[in-house]
Amino acid sequence: MYRHRTDTLVDDRGDGPPLVLSHGTLMDRTMFRPQQDALAGDYRVVTYDSRARTDNWQGPYDLDDLTDDCRTLVDELGIDSCVLGGMSMGGFMALRFALHYPDVLDGLVLIDSMAQPHPEEDRERYGGMVDRAKAAEEMPEELAEVISHILFGPTTNEVAPELVESWRNRWLTYPGEAVHDEVHSWLNRPGVADRLEEIDVPTLVVHGAEDLSIDPEYGESMAEAIPDARFVEVPEAGHSSNVENPEVVNDALREFLAEVY
Repeated sequence: MYRHRTDTLVDDRGDGPPLVLSHGTLMDRTMFRPQQDALAGDYRVVTYDSRARTDNWQGPYDLDDLTDDCRTLVDELGIDSCVLGGMSMGGFMALRFALHYPDVLDGLVLIDSMAQPHPEEDRERYGGMVDRAKAAEEMPEELAEVISHILFGPTTNEVAPELVESWRNRWLTYPGEAVHDEVHSWLNRPGVADRLEEIDVPTLVVHGAEDLSIDPEYGESMAEAIPDARFVEVPEAGHSSNVENPEVVNDALREFLAEVY
């Protein structure tokens, strides 16, 4: 099991009930800074870097490994139970965490994620993208440009180009093999849509209205299938809705956490 170096890979802020947040593909723990800034006065907000953003990026690994990594981190930090949130890939992991480790879960937050497998055409598309990155040994600039319109919505690309550029520049520093292995950790995953009724904790599903990577309908259907779930659509935001329109997401989180705790 992969061990976190909690001194360098984790941001742990606040002293209240715990909220643990797991980032999406190509992102890192800093994507949740707006949530930490807004919520750490009332909650213990923990963010961490998954394998691909560390010197342990080498694969192969899968979502079960990432799920066990998260459980290891929770145990290392002395957290008996928490609300677990995940964006995109982090949401794929969080769903599996809820099914594997329900005893340590107080609530679930799913941001721009889905319970179904990706459609075949998406698997082929994303697989081809990361194969090119691996062959180039680092992220090609033209690929980073394409991805910036997948991970950020049209509004953000238009009105906040500096935000998009800051992430795009970060992607260009990633080893191509790390990107390849990160995507393949979830690309061909089996779905868990047929098990959503097993999730028995309060759940918040948040989805950007302009998400071009995972259609908001996936988030809505997921919320409908989880017994105690609510759905919040985030306007003027794409696949990284908690970064693109953090005020809406923070308000939804604050209301949700107050009810859970």
